[in-house]
Amino acid sequence: MSDLAWLETTISAARPQVVGALLRYFRDLDVAEEAFQEASLRALERWPRNGAPRDPVSWLVLVARNAAIDTARRAKRQEPLPSEEALPVSDDTESELVEQLETASFPDDVLRLLFLCCHPELSPVHQIALALRVVSGLSVREIARAFLVGEAAMEQRITRAKRTIAEHPVPFEAPGKEERAARLGQVGLVLYLLFNEGYSASGGEAHVRSALCDEAIRLARLLAAMFPEDAEAQALGALFALQHARTPARLTPSGEIALLDEQDRGLWDRELIDEGLALLEKARWLASGASPRAARRSRAESNSGQAHVDDDRPALARPQATPAGGAGGPYTLQAGIAAAHARAKSSDQTDWREIEQLYAELEHQQPSPVVTLNRAVALAKLRGAADALALIEPLEPKLERYFNYYGVKAALLRDLGRSAEARDAFSRALSLARTVQEAGHIRSQLDQLS
Repeated sequence: MSDLAWLETTISAARPQVVGALLRYFRDLDVAEEAFQEASLRALERWPRNGAPRDPVSWLVLVARNAAIDTARRAKRQEPLPSEEALPVSDDTESELVEQLETASFPDDVLRLLFLCCHPELSPVHQIALALRVVSGLSVREIARAFLVGEAAMEQRITRAKRTIAEHPVPFEAPGKEERAARLGQVGLVLYLLFNEGYSASGGEAHVRSALCDEAIRLARLLAAMFPEDAEAQALGALFALQHARTPARLTPSGEIALLDEQDRGLWDRELIDEGLALLEKARWLASGASPRAARRSRAESNSGQAHVDDDRPALARPQATPAGGAGGPYTLQAGIAAAHARAKSSDQTDWREIEQLYAELEHQQPSPVVTLNRAVALAKLRGAADALALIEPLEPKLERYFNYYGVKAALLRDLGRSAEARDAFSRALSLARTVQEAGHIRSQLDQLS
C-alpha cells in the first residue's frame, strides 16, 4: 500500500471518532465536519514529512479543535491559537490533551453520534443518510448505491436533513435511556448499511474495506452490551461476525473473486464464527422469551447421556438448543442464514432448505426485491434454475441498477442452456460492476460462455 493510500485509510478510519468528539465539544455539526476536513488536510501535508503520530485519532481531534477555535477567534478579531506546527508527533502529548476535553457518560462518541443523527426530528430515510455521510464519511454515490437510488436524489436527502437541523436545532446531547431504546432500530440499520458498504467495497477498493467492517463490528458489540436483553441487538453482532469471518477467503491469491461455493473454508475465521454463533443463540432465546440461562440449562439436559459429536462447531450452535418459535426479527433471521453457511464443512453440506425457509420468513417480515433475489439462489439449489428464474424475473424493474440481480439472472439462464440470454445478462452486470474484481469475474463468465 502506498504512503498516500495508508494516510487516506488511516484518516478515513479515524473520522467517526474524531467527528464524534468534535461534535460533543462544539455542539455544531457543520463546525465539526469543517474542522475534521481541515485537520485531514493538515495531516496529509505534515505526516508524510514528519511522520505519523502514535495516536492519529488524538492528533486529528486536537488539530481540528484548535483549527475550529482559531477560526472562531479570527471571526471575532482575536489572536489565533499557536500553529499546529509546534505540536510534537513523537510523544503522547495529543492523547493527554484530548483527555482534557469534556467527558460524557455515553460509552462511545461514535455510538453517541449515531444516536444523535437518528433524532426523531428527522425522517428515517434522512436519519440514515445523514449518519452514513457524517459519521461514516461515505460518499453520496456509495450511500445512493445502498438505497438503490440516484446520486442526485440522495444528495437532496442529505441536504434536507442538514437544513432541518439548521432550522430546527437538535440538542446535541446523549439521549436518555428511553430515547436510546426508541432509536435503537435506526441505529442498528445505520450500522447494518455501514457494514454492508465495507463488505461490498462499492468504493472500488481491491479488498473489503476492513476499516468500515471493523468499526461496525466494534459498535455492534457496544450496542449489544448497552441492550443485553434486546434480541436484535445481539443478532446484529452475530450477523457481522459470521459474515466478516469469511473475508480471508473471498478473494483468491491472484485477487479474483471466490464465490461462496468456491471458497477455502479453512481460511474462515473460526473465532469470529464462534462469537457469531454464541450471539445468535442468545438472540434466538431472547426472541423466544426465554433467558440465556434457561438456554444453557436446556442444552445441558438435551446433551446429557449423548455421545460427543466431533463436528468442529461449538455446542452453543447446535440446533437442538434453539426453541421452537424463536425465529426472531430480521437480523436474527439473517444471522441464521449466515450461520447455516458457517456450520457447513463444505458447500455440498449446506442446508439450503433451512436457508430458503429463513429467507421466506425474512421476505414475510421485510418484503424486499433483494431478499427475494437471495431467496431465489437458495431455491435454485432446492428446485432448480427454472423455478428460481420465474421468481426473480418480475423484480427486474426494481433492480435494474443492481449488479447482483443480473449476475444471478445470467447464472440461472446459463444453467438452463439459454446462452444468448445469459450473455446479455452478464453484459448488463458488467456495465454495473463496482470494482475491478467484479468486472473481472463477469468477464471470466462471458469467456466461458464463448
